[in-house]
Amino acid sequence: MTTENNSGGPVDDLSAYDYTLPEELIAQMPLRRRTDARMMVIHRDTGQIEHSYVRDIAKYFRAGDVLVLNNTKVVPARLIGRRVKTGGKWEGLFLRFDSHGIWEVMSKTRGKILPGEEILLEDSDGGQTQKLRVYARTPEKTLLVQPLTSFDTYTFLNKVGWVPIPPYIRSGRMIPEDRENYQTVYARTPGAIAAPTAGLHFSKELLAKIADMGVTLCPVTLHVGAGTFRPIKTEKISQHQMHEEFATIDQKAVDTILRCRARGGRVIAVGTTSVRTLESAANASPDGKIDSTGNNDYPLRPFSGPTDLFIRPPYRFKAVDALLTNFHLPKSTPLILVRTFGGDELMKRAYDEAIRYDYRFYSYGDCMLIL
Repeated sequence: MTTENNSGGPVDDLSAYDYTLPEELIAQMPLRRRTDARMMVIHRDTGQIEHSYVRDIAKYFRAGDVLVLNNTKVVPARLIGRRVKTGGKWEGLFLRFDSHGIWEVMSKTRGKILPGEEILLEDSDGGQTQKLRVYARTPEKTLLVQPLTSFDTYTFLNKVGWVPIPPYIRSGRMIPEDRENYQTVYARTPGAIAAPTAGLHFSKELLAKIADMGVTLCPVTLHVGAGTFRPIKTEKISQHQMHEEFATIDQKAVDTILRCRARGGRVIAVGTTSVRTLESAANASPDGKIDSTGNNDYPLRPFSGPTDLFIRPPYRFKAVDALLTNFHLPKSTPLILVRTFGGDELMKRAYDEAIRYDYRFYSYGDCMLIL
């Protein structure tokens, strides 16, 4: 089911994806045990809504299913420092780097920072350590900078970077516990600037239990970037352009999923980033161009490259049968994806019920399993 307007077509208005959330329901810390999070279970075939816990998720799986996990690893991408020239405060968010060691960063400071300027960074203990030199400003108003150090990028970030906690959690201020809490237990491949938060609910013990019952754990990678969370600024969602994020699904993962489908199992995606990885691979033409409608006959194939897939009504899902996901911000691209997947009226009812029953929202909050 998709959002409908009076003429029967999918709603294109961003305002249709708004809702009001009491501030006290925004989780500021995770639970002490990841698996104690509440889990709303939504049955699309019947419209039934159950209330459960992540620790009991295995009872909703069947032997032969595949659980797809985004194994991206969050890097300490938040940068804090001062401009050497003026002494003014500076904040940045590392986005990516190229083969020449040039970084692209989002930048926040008073005044306009110019090419040639240097920035003295503070580490998370408050000491001033390393410098960046500004090279250029991009058309997207980000900065191109280069560290004045011999360290490789991730070693450097681990020395001076802060965990990029979202602004709705403690105004974006990291505490030491976030280095572990804001990371999945199966994170392997560094490159994300935000956590694939549905995966934060799993412990190693729960994953082992799920695997022992005959569910195959299938890793894919999507490095979560600013595009996933950048607000939509157009009134019509069809006019929004997603920023590219790098995704990878290899031949082993493709073979695992195809065998699952052949035996009648379900592909269960953990998080909207896993959905976007799978659907990008399922909708990629032989030349790598992604069909954003899902209305094609392309087979699922290995995929490695940038994706700007924006899943919105009336998208046809090809690779995903069920989804575990957190509760998302109003007017956000993940919320639009979830409502497209789960059925619009059912998802609106689920969100209303989550607020009524005091579920915890957003990155450190509770989750829903959409079957």
